[in-house]
Amino acid sequence: MLALQASRHAQGLTKRPAANACIVLLTFSVTLLFGRCDADAATGASASEEAPHRRFEYKYSFKGPHLSQPDGSIPFWVHTGNAIPSADQVRITPSLRSQRGSVWTKNTVGFEHWEAEVTFRVSGRGRMGADGLAVWFTASQGLDGPVYGAADKWNGVGVFFDSFDNDGKKNNPAIIVVGNNGNLVYDHQNDGTTQALGTCLRDFRNKPYPVRAKITYYKKTLTVMINNGFTPDKDDYEFCTKVDNMIIPKEGFFGISAATGGLADDHDVLSFLLFRLTEPGQQPPPPEAEIPREEKDKYQEEFENFQQELDKKKEEFQKEHPDVQGEPIEDLFESVNDREIRQVFEGQNRIHLEIKQLHRQLAMILDEQRRYVSVITDEVAKKGTHAESGQVGHMTSPGSGYRVTSSQHQGSAVGMGTYETVQHFNDIKEHLHLVKRDVEHLVQRSNPAEKVMKCPELPPMPSCLSTVHFAVFVVVQSVLFFCYIMYKSQQEAAAKKFF
Repeated sequence: MLALQASRHAQGLTKRPAANACIVLLTFSVTLLFGRCDADAATGASASEEAPHRRFEYKYSFKGPHLSQPDGSIPFWVHTGNAIPSADQVRITPSLRSQRGSVWTKNTVGFEHWEAEVTFRVSGRGRMGADGLAVWFTASQGLDGPVYGAADKWNGVGVFFDSFDNDGKKNNPAIIVVGNNGNLVYDHQNDGTTQALGTCLRDFRNKPYPVRAKITYYKKTLTVMINNGFTPDKDDYEFCTKVDNMIIPKEGFFGISAATGGLADDHDVLSFLLFRLTEPGQQPPPPEAEIPREEKDKYQEEFENFQQELDKKKEEFQKEHPDVQGEPIEDLFESVNDREIRQVFEGQNRIHLEIKQLHRQLAMILDEQRRYVSVITDEVAKKGTHAESGQVGHMTSPGSGYRVTSSQHQGSAVGMGTYETVQHFNDIKEHLHLVKRDVEHLVQRSNPAEKVMKCPELPPMPSCLSTVHFAVFVVVQSVLFFCYIMYKSQQEAAAKKFF
């Protein structure tokens, strides 16, 4: 009996670890399942948050390649101070000391949500630059002032790209977001750190590619993203700073300003692109709804005047051409497809005429060449007959003279054409080479006793070095070696005195 109870107790002990392991495994599985469900729920929630709708607003933007007008103005923008617009960029300030410049939108912006993309370069020769560049959204235009070239005590927000370390804390270049309600004075001495709502340290000077900043204001949250300018990828943004619960004016002006001090940089803005953001599910208002009533009335009046002038011209045309009164006026004008086909046919016709003209000129050139060749061959034939009649019987030697006269006879008998003339001259050249070779052969045959000249023999080499010379050389070399050793030891002893 005791043995049976002991065996059962042992079996219970052996089964208990297995049960504990099953419980632990079941708990882990349930936890993993619930965690995956939570992750799926979070993913679904994030996917349900759609991105806002973006619409480009050209009246509040500028970019190259035709950025400025011939008179130096920027469409829909105004520039002041030392700003210099060009076809590809706006140089807010040149790299000179104590410069200020800015550009501002002419019309107010009344978007509830917006996103601005600024592309700029800050470049200078020195290791440090000054003072910096600022992007503004304020209730009024700060055309000139001490804060990076714009007015102080602004009502709105400014994103400052500060390149000079005023407080000496070695925390520049930096990007600082500063808000103002129109009453605060900017803290220059501390680089605005006491008033900053958000900041990040980024070196934006002298980069190989333009630096890009994306400033987004959406649902009372201001976010600043930076492309550091190390890669040509335009979408390579990284997070800089974020300000929640930020209240800015409902209407305002966008602006970009810059300033230099004792140090100077070139502050160039390549583009400023503004996008209106609309929450998902809300349709943005049509562009016509944004036009003021006065402009609408002005455009409508211009359109009506143009329509009346067009009707008058139609009536005048019908009176002048009574034969086409039954046909609709629109049929008198060619369509776009008809115009393209007509242009193709006209182009082919011009090409055909040019080819015919070139063929005609080529035929004239060939006729001229044939006439010149015939004249030249006639002249060559005449000269050949005169030479043949005057050189008969002139054979001086059996070798050379005969070949010369025979070559002249062949030259006089050459026929017609340029190819035959060239062949004739080649034959003459060959015969002259033969004559030269025969003359050399005759000269050698006439002087058989002459021997070939030989080079003079070299004198015998002198004997080896004598014993006296060798001994003198060894003594001199030994003396020089000992002198060098003594000089070297003195130099080393003098150098050890300094240690």
